[in-house]
Amino acid sequence: MRLTHRQLDIFRAVMGTSHVTRAAEALNTSQPTVSRELARLEQALGIKLFDRVRGRLRPTVRALALMEEVERSYIGLDRIAEAAVTLRELGHVRLTLACLPALSHALLPAAVPRFAAQHPQAGVSITPQESPLLEDWLTQQRFDLGLIERREPPRGTAITLLLQVDEVCVLPAGHPLLARPVLRPRDFEGEAFVSFAPADPYRQQVDAMFERHGVRRQLSVETVSAVSVCALVRHRLGVAIVNPLTALELAGPELQIRRLSVSIPFHVGLVIPELRAPNPLREPFIEALHEAARELRARLRTLT
Repeated sequence: MRLTHRQLDIFRAVMGTSHVTRAAEALNTSQPTVSRELARLEQALGIKLFDRVRGRLRPTVRALALMEEVERSYIGLDRIAEAAVTLRELGHVRLTLACLPALSHALLPAAVPRFAAQHPQAGVSITPQESPLLEDWLTQQRFDLGLIERREPPRGTAITLLLQVDEVCVLPAGHPLLARPVLRPRDFEGEAFVSFAPADPYRQQVDAMFERHGVRRQLSVETVSAVSVCALVRHRLGVAIVNPLTALELAGPELQIRRLSVSIPFHVGLVIPELRAPNPLREPFIEALHEAARELRARLRTLT
């Protein structure tokens, strides 16, 4: 079995775009080249990596498993590149951080400007990743900081509480339930409801809450991320309960937020590697994170 870096580049691009043409554009090559190298990779591995569904490529289970290994190799290459840049630009220090995707677009964008204002020459590298691979990376001491939703620290790390707030309700514009400032479980009786995937821990907590109150919903749509949930709600496919960070980031005329009478805590833990040499930028960035968390709690208190 002989694999080339080019084949892995193409595989990674297709995994990221789910489309041959877009992968070719990202790699500045042709569609036939991508298709040919992808076929050669499948032949070399002896496994099928993608199913063709409505003009898009859907990764198989084996492709998802292979992607984890590919990402591990790329993170190593990225770290080498970062080190080279640091050596070339003496005095320019970079802080590396890994987090869940939801935190990369809803909490960190508020923290980074605060940090950058105080340290304009410093760099910040943010790597989003889903659990449990995220915890695996933090255990391997690959990053200066980590942000996770789990309460237990990954092996070889310490964890402190950064933020704990309650999940909120999101509804489309004009929905009758917007007349209520706080929604109770029984208010959702018979409502079309957008859910997370069944294995998601927040999905399980929400389902358990409605079961305790004997509430039945129309569970016709489910997805894997809070961003996707909010997008589906905005398009009037139902109502939902999501983390307040994503809800506040995406709220607007077409997506409204309401409190939930029952507390479903959303927890963000700050992870510090115990075996990695401390980055001099770590403590200033942690302070910026705490400032962003305080601002988010204040915004939540203003909800009607």
